[in-house]
Amino acid sequence: MSLDAWDEVRTAYHVARMGTVSGAAEVLGVHHATVIRHIDALEARLGTKLFQRHARGYTPTEAGDDLLQVAQATDDQFSQLAGRIRGLGSEVTGELIVTSLPIMSPVVTPILVRFQEEHPDLKVRFVTDDRVLRLEYGEAHVAIRAGGQPQEPDNVVQKFFSMSFSLCATRQYVDEHGPLVEGQWAGHRFVGSDDRAARAPFFQWLERTIPEDLITFRASQQRAAEDAVINGAGIGFLASWDLASNDNIVEMMPTKEEWSVPVWLVTHVDLHRTAKVQTLLRHLKQNVKAW
Repeated sequence: MSLDAWDEVRTAYHVARMGTVSGAAEVLGVHHATVIRHIDALEARLGTKLFQRHARGYTPTEAGDDLLQVAQATDDQFSQLAGRIRGLGSEVTGELIVTSLPIMSPVVTPILVRFQEEHPDLKVRFVTDDRVLRLEYGEAHVAIRAGGQPQEPDNVVQKFFSMSFSLCATRQYVDEHGPLVEGQWAGHRFVGSDDRAARAPFFQWLERTIPEDLITFRASQQRAAEDAVINGAGIGFLASWDLASNDNIVEMMPTKEEWSVPVWLVTHVDLHRTAKVQTLLRHLKQNVKAW
């Protein structure tokens, strides 16, 4: 059945229920002429009279009664479906897809695990990817993005926190090469990005400041660059939580504000107000201080 035909059947159902054109028009919120047009069109489509017209209103014929029983059942099913759909938006259930950069997994994963423990009916998918997932295509419910403020028109963007980075090395590296004095780079090895035009501000600082021949290890992703530093490849940048959680890592210079990266919570406007998205956003904001 086409949508147009369903509109006509629904109109006929309300005419039969109310007994008058004016009553059905009021319930449907349309002009009485629209109600008459729908009834006439439906009778023409079916080739039979559905109502007897009289001074007091409309009374269904035998064919009308048959049709209206189906219409009532269908209307009830639509109402139940609408209730279930609304319920999906008011419960923390179903699937929840969260995406972030791989480097954020050490802090995001424990929070998502605790969130799922509080909401056991929820299935969590955590997509760590340097690629920006398309929220408008349903690729994720919540995106945790780093860098410039996202500009997609249909997304709701909230400032989350500022991710700080420190220039670090292992204790063994310091024992072998000595401490680092700003501006006195000779004799040291550095870990950088394989992309000389990387957008991360700390990598940009490294490319501007450190002689290229001293950047002896380059990695295609920040997570790999951090692993290189942790395994002694040289001096490089670690996120603040990786520095705090590893006793074998030493901070080589005081952190500079220009190395920090803004982080944003991004949701699509159509899903922003659903219960599971709002509940997760509150959970993330409550835990961010621990990071």
